[in-house]
Amino acid sequence: MKKHLICLDLDGTLLNDEKNISDYTFRVLKTLQQQGHYIMIATGRPYRASKLYYNQLALNTPIVNFNGAFIHHPLDTHFPTYHERLDEGLAMSIIDTLKKMNIQNIIAEVGDQVYIDRPDARLFDGFSMGNPNVKMGDLCELLHEDPTSLLVEAEEHMIPRVKQVLTRFYAENIEHRRWGAPFPVIELVKRGISKAVGIDVVRKYLGIDRNEIIAFGDEDNDLEMIKYAKHGVAMDNAIHELKYVAKETTLSNNDDGIGVYLNHFFNLNIPK
Repeated sequence: MKKHLICLDLDGTLLNDEKNISDYTFRVLKTLQQQGHYIMIATGRPYRASKLYYNQLALNTPIVNFNGAFIHHPLDTHFPTYHERLDEGLAMSIIDTLKKMNIQNIIAEVGDQVYIDRPDARLFDGFSMGNPNVKMGDLCELLHEDPTSLLVEAEEHMIPRVKQVLTRFYAENIEHRRWGAPFPVIELVKRGISKAVGIDVVRKYLGIDRNEIIAFGDEDNDLEMIKYAKHGVAMDNAIHELKYVAKETTLSNNDDGIGVYLNHFFNLNIPK
């Protein structure tokens, strides 16, 4: 069988609700690695918050972070690093617009620098994985460079309105997508950025045909990736929109959805 590139979202997909990789899925992935297939992570998280799982799986592939805004190879300095940022002036305009709406908070990330607009111990704990430099305060005063991403936290009933405003006023300059757990937020990155763009860079680097790509996801930040992959698979816990565009649906993130699908796809016959 030809070598495949297996692309894994983290939260709600590879990770169960306890934020762990199950033993069964881990064994399946390691077997595929030993057979010569490539495993890669494509996540909205920054690298510092996904490094734990990269190391746990002993990966040797590039990784896609910030939904495609940052692509690099942790083990190969010759791999060109891609880092696409939002223009600072545009970011300030967006922040000003959002502050006039009834939202809970705004977070700006620049690599490993995290800026949180309003003091929130819960957000501090959640975004401090990997020991970034976290600052809290008015983003209009703290942010003085092009951010990698902006994250908007809002009440559930406000999210459609926030997305509507972002599309109306900034559609030519940004992409906005919703995260799932642990923090239901809307992430903003530069226009044209997606996990699919990052995966395309990686598959060319590895010499993998697009027809040999398998991708798993659960949220709307996985839409482009699932549509791009020859085998785009939605988790059972995925949003309806993702299931609609996916070629197939597997079990949930808490039921070894990835492990079960890959075990069947590659005829591994690994018992649970």
